[in-house]
Amino acid sequence: MLPIGTVDALVLVISVTASIVIGLRLSGKNDSVEAFLVGNRDLPWWAILGSIVATETSTATVLSVPGAGYGPVGMRFLQITFGFLIGRTIVVYLLLPLFFRGKLMSAYEVLQQRFGGVVERFASLLFLVARNIGDGLRLFLAAVVLHKLVGWELHTSAIAIGVITIFYTYFGGMKSVVWNDCIQFVIYMLGAVATVFVISSQITGGWAEFWEFASVHDKLSVFQFSPPVGDTRSLSMWVLSDPFNFYAAVIGGAVLSLGTHGTDQMMVQRYLSARSQRDAAKAILLSGVVVMLQFALFLFIGVLLACYYAQDPTATFETSDEVYADFIVHHFPRDTGLVGLMLAAILAAAMSTLSSSLNSSASAVLNDFYLPLRRSTPSPQRLLAITRRLAIGFGVIQVLIGIWAISLDASVVSNSLTIAGYSAGLLLGLFLLGVLTTKVRAAHALVGAVCGLAALLFVQFLLPTLTQSPGLEFGVQVAWPWFALIGSSVTFSVGSALASVSKLTSQNP
Repeated sequence: MLPIGTVDALVLVISVTASIVIGLRLSGKNDSVEAFLVGNRDLPWWAILGSIVATETSTATVLSVPGAGYGPVGMRFLQITFGFLIGRTIVVYLLLPLFFRGKLMSAYEVLQQRFGGVVERFASLLFLVARNIGDGLRLFLAAVVLHKLVGWELHTSAIAIGVITIFYTYFGGMKSVVWNDCIQFVIYMLGAVATVFVISSQITGGWAEFWEFASVHDKLSVFQFSPPVGDTRSLSMWVLSDPFNFYAAVIGGAVLSLGTHGTDQMMVQRYLSARSQRDAAKAILLSGVVVMLQFALFLFIGVLLACYYAQDPTATFETSDEVYADFIVHHFPRDTGLVGLMLAAILAAAMSTLSSSLNSSASAVLNDFYLPLRRSTPSPQRLLAITRRLAIGFGVIQVLIGIWAISLDASVVSNSLTIAGYSAGLLLGLFLLGVLTTKVRAAHALVGAVCGLAALLFVQFLLPTLTQSPGLEFGVQVAWPWFALIGSSVTFSVGSALASVSKLTSQNP
């Protein structure tokens, strides 16, 4: 264990404290639920842009994306960002206008207008379960980094991150969350840029050696349209099972982004905080460009790490996700402030996601469950108090999930994060049924979503076993970029088919 030095600790404390203080000072007065949840719908587009990017950048992203660059994937991971751009463009033209019809507070109120309260609450519950499990596990991953760098126990690290995030979310509301996201975005990007210079300075032979290494090992190629040399899979099987081919990345990435940025309350809540639909659209589209540049930077760090560790034959890792954290712990200059900056960057990525999660979860419960089930609306002060308590409650839940994850196998954590992403496809299927059809009823939509979930579980867990053949460890494995497409397609198809059957039955008694 290598506890950080005094200078690093000072940089860490100053970075985190400044982030919280500035965020709270900029948050203004929260005297109503609308101010607390959507910032009185008066946030500038560029702040929402920064918040969107920071929110979708968790600790898992900061560690895993460089891990992809380090491994055989290299820069090919960047292909998926082109799909993200396509998906966000569709969100702007297909779904964003729905959120600006009236003063909505929750994305799932759109489903209530189309299908009624049952589907709205089902979608909201799906969001709440997936979001809080996923973010509780992301909190655990951030606690692991804090544990390695500072030496605190894992449960202490999880509690510390949770308490800080709950504090500024409780007092500052959406404005504090958004401004803190922007500040934290700057912090972790500064940390990433600093990493490039630190790694390159420690590579024997410098940049010349790096470029030669990258060229020899083909680490900087972005696009891949056919199986690599030596891969015996057919083109169709390769496209289906390799997550980093052009087709899976662009098509699957587009549908995934359409789901995460078009139906997830955590993102929609940011759009509702904009001054206009046009401002929200600008933030969504430009966020795709910024995410592309951000991914390119983190992947480049991974390629640099591959070159660095290629010169150290004694270095071994169980997974590529460990590489970035290992370099920070063992090879960053000690007590110069750089380790403190990197730790602040990783915590910033974690807190930006968690604070957004707490605020959006509170909004979903208040607007999709609490208010629709009450006969009379409580006073504004009472509603604000309830909303803040809900944010605390979800913070506690996520901390408990993070502590619980300590006892889990790493593969279980990884699979749970994948399962948490199922909601994007199922929710997208429900929204498409609401937007593109007129005959589908609530029961049809709910059955479609259940079938979509069953299809996803089958594809991930049963299909590899059922298609296993002699000599192969696993059978057919569908790559994760296709999950959102599968979930949304099955949900939409089953819902539409049931509506058609119902119509035929009613016409032919």
